[in-house]
Amino acid sequence: MNRHATRADEDADDLDVEEALALVNDNPGRPSGHPTAVPQPPGTSPRAPERHGDDRHHRAIGWADARTVAEQAPRHGTGGRAGHRTPVQVPLSDTLGLTLAAPLTALTDLPSFDTSAMDGWAVSGPGPWDVREKGVLAGHTAHAPLTDGEAVRIATGARIPPDTTAVLRSEHGHIDDKGRLHVAAAHAQNTVSHGQDIRPRGQECRNGDHLLPAGTVVTPAVLGLAAAAGYDTLTAVPRPRADVFVLGDELLTEGLPHDGLIRDALGPMLPSWLRALGAEVTAVRRIRDDADALYEAITASEAEVVVTTGGTASGPVDHVHPTLRRIGAELLVDGVKVRPGHPMLLARTGEDQHLVGLPGNPLAAVSGLLTLAEPLLRTLAARPAPEPYMLPLRDGVQGHPYDTRLIPVALRGDRALPLLYNGPAMLRGIAAADALAVVPPGGARPGQEAELLDLPWASGGIGVCFT
Repeated sequence: MNRHATRADEDADDLDVEEALALVNDNPGRPSGHPTAVPQPPGTSPRAPERHGDDRHHRAIGWADARTVAEQAPRHGTGGRAGHRTPVQVPLSDTLGLTLAAPLTALTDLPSFDTSAMDGWAVSGPGPWDVREKGVLAGHTAHAPLTDGEAVRIATGARIPPDTTAVLRSEHGHIDDKGRLHVAAAHAQNTVSHGQDIRPRGQECRNGDHLLPAGTVVTPAVLGLAAAAGYDTLTAVPRPRADVFVLGDELLTEGLPHDGLIRDALGPMLPSWLRALGAEVTAVRRIRDDADALYEAITASEAEVVVTTGGTASGPVDHVHPTLRRIGAELLVDGVKVRPGHPMLLARTGEDQHLVGLPGNPLAAVSGLLTLAEPLLRTLAARPAPEPYMLPLRDGVQGHPYDTRLIPVALRGDRALPLLYNGPAMLRGIAAADALAVVPPGGARPGQEAELLDLPWASGGIGVCFT
């Protein structure tokens, strides 16, 4: 875990219960399809959440409601300006992952001239044809017209000479000992039709055609289309800036854990994950368990999103709530009915700034990222919401009696396989996962469909999403 294991932290995340569940979940030794545990109906848990010493559980909201609040938070900022971010002109090479703020309109015909679709011969009229000595290559601009019965060697993408009627593919033709081109015997039954293997000017689009709407995320294919259509820059929504503050005296940045100190897992993980969610990470700082240091870091940040790790419960060194009160922040979400990650929070710390407080345990922090940070950053970056989808679970999953659970799963064909090691302090399960399954209170039986949250690299690829 990434914070002191105080009693408050343990209560907040149900560490003892969830880590025990993680050890029995997806036991590799059980028969395929056998449930991990029988889902229990609400009210059967020996530990009810009302045991907390404060009323934070009663302030917690449902998981789906929390995601909605985070998604809408930038649109409801003080003065109504937050969420309406000024588009910028970005060099084409820097736009991967950004969202188009204006429609993409063709600046030229595509192709901009008649071109050969194949290597072969440009021919005029019916064959056989006399072949010119000098061929036509891509990038050459001026070619003499062909006369009827004449052919010329041509490369794919080369400009078609005037009066060309078709292109005969290399494998479909042969030249006799007199230098005349004929259709090969194997293809003699196929006539050379007018326009064959010629890409006419404007076949893909005409100058001024609408290619893509505003709101399209720039993928490698969009980059290629924009370049082909004549763009050097694109009008896009800038990446929201994010600062990451990793809190805790017990954290090591290298070497093995020792003497009560542990390795910081979130410092290396969060920046890349936030970039995958569309953010520009402007700072990663480690801050000791000191309330004044945390206050100074937050108030000095110029990022649109501040992400903190740990300190969101009510232990002796949990300074996030007191610091937010000191700042005068508006607490939008104070706890979410989800496991792991229950003590996550979302606050508005300025007119154009929000703070996402993640729990310090690694998988609980991932839960907070996908519950609060993802919808918040998606709105700021003007990215479209992912289409929800569901798959049946191969195995049953033990549920929390009151709260949603997020469980790492691997996708195996048309089913989702719940993975081992899914306790709040564990990363072993999520490191092997393709998605998180949303398990409702009470659990899920084998074959029951569950909503899935894709991990950003599972479908897009590492090189695509970490921009």
